Amino acid sequence: MGFVLRWLVAFVLLAATFNPTEWNYVRWARANWAEQMPVAVLMGLLLLVDYIIYLRATLRSIGAFGMGLVLAIVAALLWVLYDLGWLKLENRSVNLWLGITALSLVLGVGLSWSHVRRNLSGQADMDDVDE
Repeated sequence: MGFVLRWLVAFVLLAATFNPTEWNYVRWARANWAEQMPVAVLMGLLLLVDYIIYLRATLRSIGAFGMGLVLAIVAALLWVLYDLGWLKLENRSVNLWLGITALSLVLGVGLSWSHVRRNLSGQADMDDVDE
């Protein structure tokens, strides 16, 4: 359940920033910049803080190579689904949702990897602490 929650939060973060519907930060900020600039800046900064937290945790956990590897696995899965005819790529909105899902899986795995490693190996990850 922990991974699903971390992945879901990453998905909501990415989808709240941009998605093919009209309900996202980028479209709202563009449409309301002149009238609501302080709110747009505040919301943008809050999203930026969330991205920094997720990206920092992911980079510390699996690193850039691990992020690329997870993304490659997701891309290979999509390729297999396309090759089998189960996935069509003509719809631009569906493609965008697939991209959001793929990126959110990378962030979800990155945030969950320390927990997975601890469960598999019995070893805990700890930050260096000066005493």
